[in-house]
Amino acid sequence: MASCSSNGEINASSCNYDKDKGPMWELDRNLDQPMDEEAGRLQVMYREKKFSSILLLKLAFQSLGVVFGDLGTSPLYVFNNVFPHGVKDKEDITGALSLIIYSLTLVVLLKYVLVVLRANDNGQGGTFALYSLLCRHAKISTIPNQHRTDEFLTTYSRQTYDEKSLPSKIKKCLEDHTFIKNLILTLVLVGTCMAIGDGILTPAISVLSASGGMKVEFPKMSNDVVVIISVLILIALFSMQHYGTDKVGWLFAPIVFLWFLLIGTVGAINLYKYDRTVLKAFNPFCILRYFKRGKNNWTSLGGIMLSITGTEALFADLCHFPVTAIQIAFTLVVFPCLLLAYTGQAAYISDNMDHVFHAFYLSIPDRIIWPAFVIATAAAIVASQATISATYALIKQALALGCFPRVKIVHTSKDYLGQIYIPDINWILMLLCIAVTAGFRMQTQIANAYGTAVVIVMLVTTFLMVPIMLLVWKTHFILVSLFISLSLLVELTFFSSVILKVDQGGWVPLVIAFSFFLIMLTWHYGTVKRYEYELHSKVSMAWILGLGPSLGLVRVPGIGFVYTELASGVPHIFSHLVTNLPAVHKVVVFVCVKYLHVYTVPVFERVLVRRIGPKDFHMFRCVVRYGYNDVHKKDDDFEAMLFEGIVSFVRLENMMDCYSDSEDYNTIPIERENIYTKDSENQNNNTNASSLSDSIVSVEKGVVYRRGSLVISPGEASLAGGDEFEFLNCCKEAGMVHILGNTVVRARRDSGIVKRVAIDYFYAFLRRICRENSMIFNVPHESLLNVGQIFYV
Repeated sequence: MASCSSNGEINASSCNYDKDKGPMWELDRNLDQPMDEEAGRLQVMYREKKFSSILLLKLAFQSLGVVFGDLGTSPLYVFNNVFPHGVKDKEDITGALSLIIYSLTLVVLLKYVLVVLRANDNGQGGTFALYSLLCRHAKISTIPNQHRTDEFLTTYSRQTYDEKSLPSKIKKCLEDHTFIKNLILTLVLVGTCMAIGDGILTPAISVLSASGGMKVEFPKMSNDVVVIISVLILIALFSMQHYGTDKVGWLFAPIVFLWFLLIGTVGAINLYKYDRTVLKAFNPFCILRYFKRGKNNWTSLGGIMLSITGTEALFADLCHFPVTAIQIAFTLVVFPCLLLAYTGQAAYISDNMDHVFHAFYLSIPDRIIWPAFVIATAAAIVASQATISATYALIKQALALGCFPRVKIVHTSKDYLGQIYIPDINWILMLLCIAVTAGFRMQTQIANAYGTAVVIVMLVTTFLMVPIMLLVWKTHFILVSLFISLSLLVELTFFSSVILKVDQGGWVPLVIAFSFFLIMLTWHYGTVKRYEYELHSKVSMAWILGLGPSLGLVRVPGIGFVYTELASGVPHIFSHLVTNLPAVHKVVVFVCVKYLHVYTVPVFERVLVRRIGPKDFHMFRCVVRYGYNDVHKKDDDFEAMLFEGIVSFVRLENMMDCYSDSEDYNTIPIERENIYTKDSENQNNNTNASSLSDSIVSVEKGVVYRRGSLVISPGEASLAGGDEFEFLNCCKEAGMVHILGNTVVRARRDSGIVKRVAIDYFYAFLRRICRENSMIFNVPHESLLNVGQIFYV
């Protein structure tokens, strides 16, 4: 493996490099067009699938094990956290129950199940899915690598607006203000980091609460034993993650359904046997009377908040379940069973106020206590698994959008693309989970931390829904205002309570989220600056043409893949390479791998290929596109995919030559110093296609789509045909080399201490420990050439 290095300094804040446009700028633009208007577009656009009633019911049943595990296990620990010091008045139980009922109704049913779930990105939920949806409707991405070709994807969908409409004005406001773009990204990162904290706290509190049931049968059992058992269960849970859930996933739905059946039945029995006056909790005025009875009742909102934990996971774990199936499962099974469970517990506690600390297990009939303990533990494990899987998905999305260091991602299923495992994150989650469980030892402090994380994620989702409703749905601003007002009224009320418990455990998710936020923000900043460096230091295509077909070097047999962040232009590493090495490959391919704000890019639309410059230069560009849910599999042959794309392009080019005639194009000779003009508006402008071919195709298996006409001189038809195929195959046999830029980012000498620490130490450390691109693309070590660069920001 060889390497070479260079130094370069750019002003990262300077983005006006093309203000002074002249003839050379025009020449360079025409020689190396970005892949926008010429890209092919499939006519079969994404349409929401329609499901039969039987299939919808089946999917609704399956969604129980994936979506509702976290929300369903809340009855294990709600009432003992609402009343950590015991119950003094029966009216307090009724007031707390009323708060639980209307929290489930307003937040879970009305906000999430009926409204927020509709904001999914083709079946994908969570904060990053909302952000991707926004980025498609307004250019708010902080990495400006989008092109019009991306809009031609079948999975790319967005709305169009009238120039004078309110959504159009909002879109323009978002795009024109960098502060708003950064604010939206910050909100997304905060929500994602808090959701990761939720993935740490859910297993801790769920398993600890389920294991605490043993103290009902063995009152003398020490709490240390319960903690040790919980830790052992957590270790087993995280240690089994690399096997995936493909083989046992079919058990999740029956387990959670059995759990809901258990809590609903026990709740109905308790309501029949004990104090039925708690039914007056359905009167919302009980909430007002509850708050009037003292400040302690206000602080108990943190415990009430636990009844709706798992709501954000409901949205993040949406996966590929249709929204209708989720709504059916919640309204027919989850919501009624939860109401029965909480109402039955309240009735039991009202007659047995001293049993509030273990109300769930004590309210269960003695004959089924052990089966209930087994089901509760299994349901807690399923709920924990759902949040762990959601955390993996969030990390994957953040990584794809340039907000997280590159980590190893493993597919655990051959049938389901979304089932992944991230070893590094898994062990970090396990250690933090064990630390929280063993450190706090009590449910109350973990519950305080849990509530803080959940309410902040809910607030972030509420704020992100504002532009979604205005831009994507084109909702009337009065309805948007109503939605925001009701959401903030409930969520800010909860927030005012949980924020008072920061010193009682609420600081845990804040510390965890802040740590992940620093990592994401620093990595994203470095990613943006690296992209800006490549954009400003790219080499003029006119300079390449001036070198001639040999590029001023010896063209040796073989194919050189030069990787770059740019979808147009010649990267700086190539100019540095040709000025430091005496030879270059006969075929040079500039490869741009980029992730788009879509959940997936179909394989047949993944690769875009074009030729750069005259044919005798043998230079191509490949743009390889992925969605934020797409993952490079270990068995993917990335190198073969690139070569197949080039061959398919040449084959199409040859085919178009055979069917071209003089009525479709004109060919005129052109001198070397003449300026090349593109026929951009399909007028009768003449182009020299023999030397300046500008064709672009979307490479697919067996099908190739193309827009525009290919124009080349008849004398070059043989080169575009079998001769070039033979030439490419000979170069392939000679060997293929992957040339990657190893860019080192440094802070300028006049930078402040914070920037120097962030860039020179923190970002540099993250770069050292993250995976190399060559490993992600499965590039053989012996075929790798690193080109070192240093630039200052």
